[in-house]
Amino acid sequence: MEFTIHLQILGIVLVTGMVMGAVANKTNFCTMGAVSDWVNMGDTGRLRAWLLAIAVATLGVVVLEASGKAVIGTGTFPPYRTPNLAWLRYVLGGLMFGVGMTLASGCGNKTLVRIGGGNLKSVVVLAIASICAYAMLWTNFYDTVFGSMMSATTINLAAVGKASQALGDLTGLGNTAFGVVMAAALLCFAFSSIDFRGNSDHILGGVVIGLAVIVGWYVTGSSMGAAWKEFADFADIKPLRVETQSFTFMSPMGDLARYVMNPADTSLINFGIMALVGVIVGSLLYALITRSFRLEWFVNAGDFANHAVGAVLMGIGGVLSMGCTIGQGISGVSTLALGSVLTLISIIAGSAGMMKYQYWRMMQEA
Repeated sequence: MEFTIHLQILGIVLVTGMVMGAVANKTNFCTMGAVSDWVNMGDTGRLRAWLLAIAVATLGVVVLEASGKAVIGTGTFPPYRTPNLAWLRYVLGGLMFGVGMTLASGCGNKTLVRIGGGNLKSVVVLAIASICAYAMLWTNFYDTVFGSMMSATTINLAAVGKASQALGDLTGLGNTAFGVVMAAALLCFAFSSIDFRGNSDHILGGVVIGLAVIVGWYVTGSSMGAAWKEFADFADIKPLRVETQSFTFMSPMGDLARYVMNPADTSLINFGIMALVGVIVGSLLYALITRSFRLEWFVNAGDFANHAVGAVLMGIGGVLSMGCTIGQGISGVSTLALGSVLTLISIIAGSAGMMKYQYWRMMQEA
């Protein structure tokens, strides 16, 4: 088999995903866990790690674009900087995803990491979320349920002279200046905690996840990415989703379901699917090397129901909002997209609200 540019990029994504999976397993990097620690215990360690990842990824995008090493623009997958601001889509999808990841014991990335560590509950979550994401992406479900409502509430920023929804463009500061200021503020907040500065796992997790997002933007948005797109344009069978992109996990779950239904069609194996596989394999290798691999199953029917409902909300909400805690929360925010910020806030609000409800219900039953 010829080692084409397509295979090269898929290989880079696989290896980068493996590093992400191993490091996330080692450091317990988890956005749902970060919200839980903050809401339930007042511990901001993992939240600061998440913000560190955002800062690193944002600085990477600033450098790539300012130096001309990569072109990200508005034509990405998902279309983070699109001038069509579908605010209700971001907010509703984010709330659904936040509630879902709380019920399912982890976001998309954490679900994959837990699978690598032997958690069979997360295998069920992946299967259900993938089916729901498939329905949103590859059937008429989205158009039937959400299409008219989202179209009616979408704001066309181009009509008011804005080329994109990037915060640098909207404020007039420019993406370079806005990105540097935002990243600096996040870094200052993250490292303002003595406990955080002394926790190498939190720092490692934030830096590595942020760097992984930069790798995604670089390989797909640089001259390498341009060669990849040219290869796809002239391929006999065009590979799926050959676009400028970085790490996200909910739409790829839908793509994975599609590939499982058509395993002979290798053109369906794309960036996102390789990222999914990479995270699982990396987490598995770490678990085996450290002898932390443990099989885990549902405690009871209620436990299964919570995870199943959570998976449905994650699959639908994650595609509706065009990303998860990694896809919108880090990759999207690194582009300074307003929609990504709205999604991130909504995910946190949905997750925190569900945690408060779970606590209230537990007190009522006590």
